[in-house]
Amino acid sequence: MGRMNAEEFRVSEKMPLIVVLDDVRSMYNVGSVFRTADAFRVEAIYLCGITAQPPQPEIHKTALGAEDTVAWKHFDTAMEAVQSLKEQGYTVLSIEQCEGSTMLNQLEVKEVREVREVKKYAIILGNEVKGVHQEVVDASDGCIEIPQFGTKHSLNVSTTAGIVIWHFALTFFT
Repeated sequence: MGRMNAEEFRVSEKMPLIVVLDDVRSMYNVGSVFRTADAFRVEAIYLCGITAQPPQPEIHKTALGAEDTVAWKHFDTAMEAVQSLKEQGYTVLSIEQCEGSTMLNQLEVKEVREVREVKKYAIILGNEVKGVHQEVVDASDGCIEIPQFGTKHSLNVSTTAGIVIWHFALTFFT
């Protein structure tokens, strides 16, 4: 299928996007986010708080080895991750339903690749029940919301990650 191997992946150009998982309980969700991050060459995943870290059999079950290819780092809290990201020049966006949020389909991902000045982003996904911690939302540069049209107004965290990462990949890889 012409896929790159793990070493080729490690040295390949990555999308300037870091995914932050804020107290995500399910190791299967964590593994699924790793697999999606590998598929779209996300720069890294930051695992915060109670979010499990590899190696774990439950993470591996859904990551299928992506936990070994995607760079990751653990922070005691998502606030520590946000502070680090801001110091590194990332635009930090919480994926959360809140007043003033930007609908994903209206989010313009800026990129100026011709001069190699690529804007760097981080997206924060929260706990399956409580969402992103309010202090993290407050410290973010903005919130993104996925438009939904049914009776439910939330999605599984790994599904949400896939949709949002795809939106960024459309800009970076096309």
